[in-house]
Amino acid sequence: MIRMLCRLLLVSLSLMTGSAWSADKPLLMEGKRTLFQRVLTVPDARIHEQPNAQSNSQSAVPFSVYYVYQRSNDWLQVGFDSFGRIDGWIPQSSTIVWNQALTVSFRDPQETQRVLMFDNKDALQKLVEDYDQEAYARLYQQAVKNEPVKDTPVIAIQPEAHVDIRENFYLVPIKRHEDVYLGNEQARMLQIASVPLDSGNGRPAGRAGAGKPREAKEHSEYRSGIHFVIDSTVSMGPYIDRTREAVRKVYNSIAQQGLVNKVNFGLTAYRDNVDAAPGLDYLTRTFVTLEQGADQERFFSLVNTLEPSEVSSRDYREDAYAGIKAAIENTNWADFDARYIVLITDAGPREHHDSLGATRLSGKALRQLAYDKGISIWVLHLRAESPAADHDRAEKLYRQLSYYPGIGDFYYSVEMLDREHEVFGNVGEAGNTIDLYQRKVSGAVNEFGTVLEVLANQITQQVLATSNGVLPIPIPEQNAQVAAEEAVPQQLVQLQSKVERLGNALRMQYLQREAGKPLPKVFDAWMIDRDFSDPARSAVDVRVLLTRDQLSDLKTVMQQVLDLAEEGVLTPSGFLNDLKSLAASVSRDPSSVAGSISRGGGNLAEMGYMREYIEDLPYTGEVMNLSLTSWEEWSAKEQIEFMHRLESKINYYQALHDHTDLWVTPGGGPVNGNSVFPVVLNLLP
Repeated sequence: MIRMLCRLLLVSLSLMTGSAWSADKPLLMEGKRTLFQRVLTVPDARIHEQPNAQSNSQSAVPFSVYYVYQRSNDWLQVGFDSFGRIDGWIPQSSTIVWNQALTVSFRDPQETQRVLMFDNKDALQKLVEDYDQEAYARLYQQAVKNEPVKDTPVIAIQPEAHVDIRENFYLVPIKRHEDVYLGNEQARMLQIASVPLDSGNGRPAGRAGAGKPREAKEHSEYRSGIHFVIDSTVSMGPYIDRTREAVRKVYNSIAQQGLVNKVNFGLTAYRDNVDAAPGLDYLTRTFVTLEQGADQERFFSLVNTLEPSEVSSRDYREDAYAGIKAAIENTNWADFDARYIVLITDAGPREHHDSLGATRLSGKALRQLAYDKGISIWVLHLRAESPAADHDRAEKLYRQLSYYPGIGDFYYSVEMLDREHEVFGNVGEAGNTIDLYQRKVSGAVNEFGTVLEVLANQITQQVLATSNGVLPIPIPEQNAQVAAEEAVPQQLVQLQSKVERLGNALRMQYLQREAGKPLPKVFDAWMIDRDFSDPARSAVDVRVLLTRDQLSDLKTVMQQVLDLAEEGVLTPSGFLNDLKSLAASVSRDPSSVAGSISRGGGNLAEMGYMREYIEDLPYTGEVMNLSLTSWEEWSAKEQIEFMHRLESKINYYQALHDHTDLWVTPGGGPVNGNSVFPVVLNLLP
């Protein structure tokens, strides 16, 4: 509380008019009255006592934000805060302009075209304005082939290997931007810097406190971890038994192919709110961890104790999100290159606004939490005929939950009807789809079991292929056609194709990561934020670099705004202005978040500074685009849904804050309040 009050006081003092600046204040940004010039230090930067290289110096923590107090030739006098405390001088070449906290991360090049970086704006702008795909393609091929070309405007290209910001931390700060159209799509030309956090050995460093990669493996073998999250309520008995049977078959296949401890299984069971139905016994329970699941005998000795509940839950919804969150948080994913959670359920989930739900997370926020950890979520949805079941709603939510960027959703529905239909099984050789054979089976249990075996075996084959040195290749089109002609359920064909694409991407990331190709260092380049060959696709994800303390402040202040709105203290106008002030402060200067609302001495709108905070931001979140008129035109239901989305984001901040393995301490050492994480923009206010 004392720290919060101090921040409120300091920030309110800093938000004064330009005429009140004293001599010991930082320099203002050009054309601004309240925003200071700031820079970000690059790795290996040093702070000097005097503006010359011979003066005494000390190392600067990489990616530290400093305020600029003076400029002298190519030197900057900097301080860690805006209240006159000078830390020393730093060469301008060791810094990046940091007038906002927005950064971008590159998407997997298997999903989009690799990003070209140009040495000047004019060359890129001409290509964009003419939408000259032929000229761009020529430059692209030259860069891919690393051909020496005289006078080429391209100075770098995104690496062929996907440099995952979650594993190998880097920053691509946005210096400037210009809004343009690429074909018929709105796009932005970005002036950027590209700065990996080097580990000193030529390879990118990861997230551990002392410079070792986050969750660094002690081996180089490709491994998959499959963690089942299974509904263990009263109706699920046959499917629990069939899951055991399917996993047993896969274990036997693993042993035969010499893949023991390369494909591990875990299992978490979930039920529902035990206060509403005490006889359920538990909400979530981990029966087998991935480490325990390396051994077949141990897996079954533990999982054989799993039985369905003897009482029903309160309604036709169960807390699937609680089960998934438990699997994310209670599983050690460290030693696995491919990470999967497979949800098995016959009921819809409890959403973030459900009073009986435990997580208070939306499917979107839960999916992002899994993605932050490198986990994909799959859903096997058992659709029993019941007037109480709302399967269409559940399907929509589960498709959102299981969506994976660049591939699509991993959702499979099983109609639980007493009927005969055709299902196929058996896995073929690595790189191929399943060898099909036709047989009649009755009942949804058999279909469910067969699908589970097919998918688990498909993952196993990907591990085998990687172990045998078989390079990942796209699934052949003719295989999908054969499958369709031989009457395999089209839903299974489509899901197998997605599994193959995801497996290829994960295997390629693994192989290229082992090769160790870092992101190029570029300190002044221009790029386009869309895929030039397909402008409908984004080439980057927009993020905001926050410290752990700043995320904590954001959660606290945002909760205050919601509480005041719900208590009726804030008018609709005050509520929206506080939210917009908070959103603008996060994007522009996260250190000012604690004092960005009315209770902190007046929000930006009340003080007349909102416009200068947001007028040149290249990207904005949901709140910034919401007007008072739109809010008042919304129905009560739409307003409540908006509030629920904000509540879900607050709960995501808490979950992210608590996942210490995701945070980076750039200067080394344990995770602390100054550790950083690039949060995706669409989960900020």
